[in-house]
Amino acid sequence: MAEGWLVDPDGYWVKRFHRDTKASASYPRVFIDDGRGMPNGEPALLKRRCHLRREEAEKIWKTLRKQGWEQTSPLWGEDVDP
Repeated sequence: MAEGWLVDPDGYWVKRFHRDTKASASYPRVFIDDGRGMPNGEPALLKRRCHLRREEAEKIWKTLRKQGWEQTSPLWGEDVDP
């Protein structure tokens, strides 16, 4: 998992899963950012960040998908044009 994005069933909250590039290959870790995109090019509203082992992050991803969260395109960060 390099990066992945999920949006809640109401289309309001978003989770960004992204690899910790400073973690060792033998002990991979993932950041999960909680937030939401803002209108009119305003900076995203970021509420929380977790730092987990990759296996834990994958379990959270699968659980959220079963609860109705959908994959979405990036809503903030370098990949998004203002």
